[in-house]
Amino acid sequence: MPKPESIASAANPLLKDVRRAIVRGGLTSGGWCVAETFHLLEEALRGDCEVKTVLVAESVLPAAEARAPRLAGVRLAVLPDALMRKLSGTETSQGVIALVKPPAWELERLFRGCALIVVLDGVQDPGNAGAIARAAEAFGATGILFLKGSVSPWNPKTLRASAGSLFRVPCLHGVDATLARAALQRNKVELYAGVPARSNGRARSIAGVDLTRPCGLIVGNEARGVGEALRSAAADITIPTSGVESLNAAMAAGIILYEARRQRDMRP
Repeated sequence: MPKPESIASAANPLLKDVRRAIVRGGLTSGGWCVAETFHLLEEALRGDCEVKTVLVAESVLPAAEARAPRLAGVRLAVLPDALMRKLSGTETSQGVIALVKPPAWELERLFRGCALIVVLDGVQDPGNAGAIARAAEAFGATGILFLKGSVSPWNPKTLRASAGSLFRVPCLHGVDATLARAALQRNKVELYAGVPARSNGRARSIAGVDLTRPCGLIVGNEARGVGEALRSAAADITIPTSGVESLNAAMAAGIILYEARRQRDMRP
């Protein structure tokens, strides 16, 4: 277990760097993602991600010390509880923040096996994006593309909503829509755009679409839907509903991903 060091000033350069990353919704200046909660720390360690620094509130230091064998070589900094609460991006902080090196994935990794790729096209709510990433892992997606205009997977809120799935599911972010379309077509991936029920007469129910083949499921912006660059190359699919015409983006993505998993599990 590394010997803890004490940080008592909000003006400390490390704390200022972490706070900027939280406020901006991205990485620190050194390229580390901000993983709040003990669960995310555990997920990072379980996924063999590199952990550089762990910040802990004084009151939870014993809980951090209990993880001593897995924190060898990690910088451990102890903060007064009040300072940790000011630093944290959550209303009810658990008193721990880990700086984790984001996994680096090659595009080809997303197309392994029978590809099932989630494409986030302008999804801006970090809670939605993180929940979609969680569903993607749960239902066997092979990867996620965060197109330009979508929230970063390394936004601390996105990472927290994913509950650690983004440490394991291959993903790329900041991808141009035209380049994404070309890569998907080059790898013979069928594209499906999720649209609200009764949005047009061309949409097919997810129950009537073969999702056992390599496919890409496009989730559009919460307000505007799927952009034209991908919509023109995709078949519209919809979730049959009663009484409502549309669902929350994360809920809709989870249902479609479940249907893809169900079909694939039933395949001979």
